[in-house]
Amino acid sequence: MLKTIFNPGGLSNYSDLTLLLMRIGVGALMLSHGAGKFMKLFGDEPIKFSDPLGVGATASLALAVFAEVFCSIFLIFGFATRLAVVPLIITMLVAVLLIHTHDPFPKKELPLLYIIIYLALVTFGAGKYSVDNLIYKKLMLRKPAEN
Repeated sequence: MLKTIFNPGGLSNYSDLTLLLMRIGVGALMLSHGAGKFMKLFGDEPIKFSDPLGVGATASLALAVFAEVFCSIFLIFGFATRLAVVPLIITMLVAVLLIHTHDPFPKKELPLLYIIIYLALVTFGAGKYSVDNLIYKKLMLRKPAEN
């Protein structure tokens, strides 16, 4: 019991389950943020969205929707996980460094927390319970081309 409690990580039998729960949890939470933006993108009302990168309000909204909706769905399924978190990290960095620059720390806290989780997923990958793992297994089973 004490060995389990004080295990510093890397040796845990539950790391793949933890990665699954982390992916589903953070993906679903970010997806809920993106769903409202998705509706704005295809709604009848004129788009009112900040343009911190100078690409236009519609393009900024589309980039946020891509990250928060589509990359979050990829994350939930563990598909191209390390690649899918890159737009999410960029979106959260924009939120912290450009959108909430002059806001108090509590406004920056949530995007910073997302960044930390995304960095963990970049580092550790999707885990065993993912589409990435299925693709990896298929790739590893391929026989190298004979010369």
